[in-house]
Amino acid sequence: MTQERLWQVLDPFWGDPRTLSALLCSSVAAVVLLKWLERRQIQQKMEEARRARDLALERMEKAAQRFKQENPGTQTAQILSLTMVELVEKLKDGSLSPESVLYSYMGKALEVTQEVNCVTDFIHGCEDQLQKLKNQKEKGLLYGIPISIKDHIDCKGHISSGGMVKFLGQVKEEDSVIVQVLKCQGAIPFVRTNIPQTMINYDCSNLIFGQTLNPLNHQKSPGGSSGGEGALIAGGGSILGIGSDVAGSIRLPSSFCGLCGLKPTGNRISKLGVVSPIIGMKSVAAALGPMARDVDSLALCMKALLCEEMFRLDPTVPPIPFDEEVYTSSKPLRIGYYEGDGYFQPSPSMKRAIQETRKLLQDAGHTLVPFAPPKIDYMVDELFTRGIFSDGAAHLVDCFKGDIVDPALKSQFNTYRLPALVKRILAIILKPIYPRIARDLSALCGVGDYFKSSRILIMAGLWRSAERDTGYFPHQVDSGTQSIACQVKQRSAKNLWDQHGAVEAYRIEFIAKWRKLRLDVILCPALGPAFNHGYAGKLFAATSYTNLYNVLDFPAGVVPVSTVTRADEEELKHYRGHYGDPWDKRLKEAVEGAVGLPVAVQCVALPWQEELCLRFMKEVEMLAHSMKRNV
Repeated sequence: MTQERLWQVLDPFWGDPRTLSALLCSSVAAVVLLKWLERRQIQQKMEEARRARDLALERMEKAAQRFKQENPGTQTAQILSLTMVELVEKLKDGSLSPESVLYSYMGKALEVTQEVNCVTDFIHGCEDQLQKLKNQKEKGLLYGIPISIKDHIDCKGHISSGGMVKFLGQVKEEDSVIVQVLKCQGAIPFVRTNIPQTMINYDCSNLIFGQTLNPLNHQKSPGGSSGGEGALIAGGGSILGIGSDVAGSIRLPSSFCGLCGLKPTGNRISKLGVVSPIIGMKSVAAALGPMARDVDSLALCMKALLCEEMFRLDPTVPPIPFDEEVYTSSKPLRIGYYEGDGYFQPSPSMKRAIQETRKLLQDAGHTLVPFAPPKIDYMVDELFTRGIFSDGAAHLVDCFKGDIVDPALKSQFNTYRLPALVKRILAIILKPIYPRIARDLSALCGVGDYFKSSRILIMAGLWRSAERDTGYFPHQVDSGTQSIACQVKQRSAKNLWDQHGAVEAYRIEFIAKWRKLRLDVILCPALGPAFNHGYAGKLFAATSYTNLYNVLDFPAGVVPVSTVTRADEEELKHYRGHYGDPWDKRLKEAVEGAVGLPVAVQCVALPWQEELCLRFMKEVEMLAHSMKRNV
C-alpha cells in the first residue's frame, strides 16, 4: 500500500475528533494497564521472595527449638559470651560441640532479626555441613564456627538477590569460592544477611526484605552495604560475617555498629561467585572481607581464608599465605595521621576519636607523623565518582528495568538517570553556588563524552534511532553517521584508558608521599557516628574517608575506640562544614542524636600488607580498651 493510499484510508479517522479522542484515550488506558500489570508482576515476585524468607526462618526456628528440647542443659548464654578465639579453642578440645554452638547462634540470630530485620535467608545446608564435620579427621582453623554471609555472595541452593527483583529466581548451583574455603576450614555458614538495593548505598533497605535497623539505636541506620552483617553481629546473632566493600561497605557498617571490619587489597580474597550490578567496573577496587567483634577474629578468618584451597579454586588470587609473624610483632610503628580530609569536615566525635587515639599511640611508644592525602577533591570527583560510574551509571540504571526504586535510594537514582547533557548543564548552573555538588554532577557523566555526544547526535537527527546510544548500529546507517558514532566510541575508550592511567598516577604519588615520610601505616577517621535513616542515599559523596582506599586499593580496617558524648553533641550544633552547602547541612542532620553510640577510627597499610594493617588495628584496639578500663 502506497503512502498516499494509507493516508486516504486513515483520513476519515483523523478527521473525526471523537474517533481521535477515543483512540488517544484507549492508548493512554493501554499504557496505564501495561504499567500496572508490570508493577503487579514485580510485587508478586517480591512477595514470593518474602514468603520464601519467612518459610526459611520458620525452618530455622524449628531446628533451633528441636535442639533446645533435646539438649535442655546447653549453656546458650555462656556460648554466646565467648570470643571467637575462645570458641575455637573449646570446639577443638571438645569441651563444646559444634551442634551446641550452631543452634545457640541460630536461636540468637532469630531474636536479633525479629528486632532489626537483618536475616534474609537460612542456609539449610548448614546442618549437612555439621554432619560432615563429624566425619572429618582434620579440624580446620574455623572448625564449628557459625558464619553469616552477605546476601549477594553465592551459596548453593540459594538466591543472591542483590536487593533487586532482576536477580530473584536465579538459584545458585554452587557456592562462591569464599564459602567453599570457609567450609573447607570447618566453618558453618548458616544465614544470609540484608543489603541495600543495588548495594551502591550505605543504608540497608530494599523493597524485597525491607529496612534493617541499627540494634544499638533503632532510629539509626546500621550502615551498608554490608548492613545486615553489621546489625546481626552487633546484636549478638553472629560471631563472624563476610561482607564486601567498594566504597566503605564493610567499614561503614562496622563504624556504625561498633564492630571491627577489614577491607583487604582487592584481589587478596577471591571474588568468584558474587553478584554485582556494576560487574566490569575496574577503576575502583572492590573486596570481600571479614567483620567481627574484635581484631583477633578478623586475623583468624584471614589466616583461614589465605590457604591452599583458595589458591587452588581461584588461581588469579596471589598465593600469599597469612604472615603470623607480622601480625604478632611488637615493633614500634611509624604512623601517619590526619583528622580530616578537607572534603567533608569530620563530625566532632570523629575528630576527637583520632586525637585521643593519636595520644594513646604516642604514649605507647609509636611515632606519629602528620599526613595529608594529596588532591582529595580530585580523588573523590575525578577518580572515585567518575571511575565507579565510568559508564555514566548506565549499568546501574539498567538494573532497575523491571524493578521499583526503594525510597532510600531514590535521591541517588534520580541523579544517576539524568541524561549526561542535563547533568552538565546543572553542573554549570550550580558551580558558582555549590562547587562541590557541581563537580560531582559533572563526574557522574562518566569518563567519556560518549553518552553526552550520542544524545546530542540523536537530537541533531544524525542518529535516527535511540538504539545507537547502546553502541549498536542498524544496517541502514549511512557511512557518515557510522563514522561519527565510531569516533564517539573511540573517544570514550580513550578517556577510560586515561582515567585508569590517572588512578595509577595518583597511587604512585600517594605511595611516594608515604615513602618520603617513612610510614608503616596511617591512622585516619572513619565516617560516623551512625546516620539517621534516610540520609545515606543523599550523602553518597560523604564516603570520601573510606572510598579513598578503594581507589588506591590499600587494605583498610575499622576499630571502635570511643562513644559519642554529650559534649560532642553540643559541639555538633556549631558544625558548618567546609563548603556550607546542602551536603554539609545534611551531614550534621544525619549524625544528630547519637549520644552513647560507637565511634571508630580507620587503620590503613600498603597493598598486600593485611597482616600489618591488622597488627595496627590490634594495637589501637588494646589501647582503646585500656583507656576505657582506666576511665
